[in-house]
Amino acid sequence: MSTAWQGPPEPVDQPADDQPADDRPTDDRPTDVPAPVLELRGVTVRFGSVPALFRVSLALRRGEVTCVLGENGSGKSTLVAVLSGMEQPAEGELLVDGRPVRLRSPRQARAQGIATVWQDLAIAPLMSVWRNFFLGAEPTRGLWPFRRLDVGRAEEITTRAMARVGVTGLDADQAASALQAGERQSLAIARALHFGARVLVIDEPTAPMTVAQRALVLQSVLAARDSGLAVLFVTHSPQYAHLVGDRFLLLGGGRVAGDLTREDVDVHDLTRLVAGGDELSRLTDSLRERHQRR
Repeated sequence: MSTAWQGPPEPVDQPADDQPADDRPTDDRPTDVPAPVLELRGVTVRFGSVPALFRVSLALRRGEVTCVLGENGSGKSTLVAVLSGMEQPAEGELLVDGRPVRLRSPRQARAQGIATVWQDLAIAPLMSVWRNFFLGAEPTRGLWPFRRLDVGRAEEITTRAMARVGVTGLDADQAASALQAGERQSLAIARALHFGARVLVIDEPTAPMTVAQRALVLQSVLAARDSGLAVLFVTHSPQYAHLVGDRFLLLGGGRVAGDLTREDVDVHDLTRLVAGGDELSRLTDSLRERHQRR
């Protein structure tokens, strides 16, 4: 019995004539490592002829905290500006979910799910905490032309969102000026979580904070990580970085001087690296070799 023609057989990939099948290149990347949500590849930013960043590569993944450390002038703030759409790189590319994008403004960055908590965090001090939380996206009730703000729901959402990042017992109707520095950072992080951010960029605040207030910020960072966000945390403190970080990107003179995991370094090694000056790269290589020999 004849059968209907099913078309030509599907082609089978064959190794090149000059390359035996056993010698074909393979992908050595671990299969359990998630794909980056946000990635920089060879990014360079120049101010005039001075490179503020030079060929910097970085990958941010869901549920992972990447801490960026370095001295003043190392390029940390420029890196934050690039990720937030404030600065456009002269070279290199930025990818979201593996797709190249150009972030020409903070609005475009937010549209891609990138939320930034700036070091000089600004709030409207005379407005209530819940007003600062929503900033124009307040919940409403009723139909037009009788639509009005749903203040009760707004206060409830704000209180619940702040408790999620560790700020409990908050009066959402109080003026935002009553919040301490760590609570203001937590407010911005809670807002990013509530409005569906996928990447959270946190620039360490310049305002002085007590140990308790810093602990509150670190708790908020962990809450964001546990919620599945990819977190970039810029800090000057190796001790705080090691408490929350999964990866550590060390910048020096606008270049990547070290890219290490939590398994590569303990807090003492990380402190030495940040203060290492010219020995930074050599010490990084030594630590990585020591880790590989374990």
